[in-house]
Amino acid sequence: MLEVIILAAGKGSRMQSNLPKVLYPLAGRPLVNHVLDVARALGPERVHLVVGHGADLVQAAANAQDFVCHVQAEQLGTGHAALQAITSCNPDSTVLVLFGDVPLIGSDSLHGVIAAAGPGVALLSATLDEPVGYGRVIRDQQGGFLAVIEEADASPSEQAVKEINTGVLAAQASALMGWLSGVDNNNAQSEYYLPDVLALAKEQGAPVSVVESTNGLDTLGVNTPQQLEHLERLYQAKLVDQLMSAGAVVADRSRLDIRGQVQCCRDVRIDVNVVLEGNIALGEGVSIGANCVIRDAEIGAASQILPFSHIEGAVIKSGAVIGPYARLRPGTVVDDQARVGNFVEVKNTHLGKGAKASHLAYLGDAYIGSRSNVGAGTITCNYDGASKHRTTLGESVFVGSNSTLVAPVTIEDGGFVAAGSTITEDVKADQLAVARGRQRNVEGWTKPVKTEGKG
Repeated sequence: MLEVIILAAGKGSRMQSNLPKVLYPLAGRPLVNHVLDVARALGPERVHLVVGHGADLVQAAANAQDFVCHVQAEQLGTGHAALQAITSCNPDSTVLVLFGDVPLIGSDSLHGVIAAAGPGVALLSATLDEPVGYGRVIRDQQGGFLAVIEEADASPSEQAVKEINTGVLAAQASALMGWLSGVDNNNAQSEYYLPDVLALAKEQGAPVSVVESTNGLDTLGVNTPQQLEHLERLYQAKLVDQLMSAGAVVADRSRLDIRGQVQCCRDVRIDVNVVLEGNIALGEGVSIGANCVIRDAEIGAASQILPFSHIEGAVIKSGAVIGPYARLRPGTVVDDQARVGNFVEVKNTHLGKGAKASHLAYLGDAYIGSRSNVGAGTITCNYDGASKHRTTLGESVFVGSNSTLVAPVTIEDGGFVAAGSTITEDVKADQLAVARGRQRNVEGWTKPVKTEGKG
């Protein structure tokens, strides 16, 4: 039986922020959520999350029922943190210890550590060209494990060692609990170090196995804003590679950010400075122009999203054209071949097949029938200060420019609204509605003249 302990109690003082370090976003999700995903993929019996600084915030962000939380009231080191959870583990289980600020560790490496634990303890190591900040793995002349020395306690010769301890280890719960109880804080930081259990295990004759990582992402943790940015770029490159393997053509991988799950068909084209967030489905032949932000949206085959458009919570069917500079808000449905043009905002509205709102309009809480045309400057007045109301346009309705549709109101099939009208009553099929003040031309009108010394 496998149980996983994730250490997520630290403050992360080098981040220079009040936000708990494990809540910093990587690809739009907190670091600790990535680690929870890795843990779940291993199929453990239980996952234990050790929280401390900002405990309530961390638990709320994790937002799941499939783990047990343990609070480390005082942050006295990684060994002390692991001790908070180990007493809740089944004594016969194998326990794997992970870190909430190392989000991209690979499952292959972890399976290797779990398999190597046996009756003793196994740790994950890696060889780095620049091992600054990590504890060093010290071996004997035969290559066997001797100790892990934290950098602050290491001699110059030990600091020259490039094999580092990632901190990840696995052992039987009962044995690990005994070793954790024996860890002291007699070191430069006056902390209880988790790696000290390795030396205690060796002293007691338990086998200590070292599993060397071959995945460069296994060791990449976050301690500074610079490390977070570096990890973000590495991870984004990996996500963009996956998208391109599915058939997307990306103009510049360094100017596409993926912050969620993207399903992508063939012949998708994505220009520069695009952000994809949440759950997104891109149909075959979709094109996305420069500087678009798309969140939780479904975009049908051959649709075009023109530059500078912002789409959230919308369903766009095939062959539609959106933008440039369009904003689609949650609840929007755009049917086949419909058009939402520049500076048009749409919220909780359904545009039927071939319908058009080409420029400078607001459509809220509305149904726009197929082949209907909404002119420039048109708005639906959907909110009376207390409640939202719907506007319904039938098929082939024409709304002239600068019209105001005061909901609740219905314009039936073929209805025509003259430009500049304020519509407050329903319009029957094929009727012309004119609702504007009568024009008056004044003869003999005198143009105002500025008075000297004024204006």
